[in-house]
Amino acid sequence: MVVPHHGTGARLARHRLAAELAPIVPASRLADLVAVLAELVGNAVRHADPLPGGVIRVSWRLGASPDGQRILLRVTDGGAGAGPKIRAADPEAADGRGLHIVSGLASRWGVERDGLGQSVWAEFDPVAGPRPDLVVAG
Repeated sequence: MVVPHHGTGARLARHRLAAELAPIVPASRLADLVAVLAELVGNAVRHADPLPGGVIRVSWRLGASPDGQRILLRVTDGGAGAGPKIRAADPEAADGRGLHIVSGLASRWGVERDGLGQSVWAEFDPVAGPRPDLVVAG
């Protein structure tokens, strides 16, 4: 899908992803997908140039594997001077944690560049049960 290079682009992408995948993806996995997509689109709006036409391209793909369903999210923008990277965020900072969220929820993520811009992707392996590194004791 194509969304505007604007804050509303993240909302449109989140709602469409949730509507399309809700019938086929467990709710807990869908919440992770929505959170990661929101971060990737938000980062594209804040830090990268738009594609021609003032837009960002957003896609998701589900694929079968022997262990279950793999999901790939991809956000393509016009690129930026410096590629995305995880940075240390001051505890008092209002931002700077987006890629930490992506890294914590996705199985892996990365960046691909071509002559038109860059794509930031996040891949989710099949759900095998609770991730011990994300369990919060209460």
